[in-house]
Amino acid sequence: MLCAALQLLMLCRVNQRKGNLEFLTKMVIPGGGEDDRGSQEKESKEETILAMLGIIGTILNLLVIIFVYIYTTL
Repeated sequence: MLCAALQLLMLCRVNQRKGNLEFLTKMVIPGGGEDDRGSQEKESKEETILAMLGIIGTILNLLVIIFVYIYTTL
């Protein structure tokens, strides 16, 4: 566990002036054909749908917590 944390710290550095965490490595995005673009668009749409479901689930959980709180205090 400690070894993994040290490796992460070696890959990152903290910008003292701005307080931001900057990665020393750069992300490489390979240039692909239309198949890659189509799959990236599909993954992006899936991620958007999952994010929306997560937000809706969170709101529903909060509503349940509020209703249970109101029910138990009456």
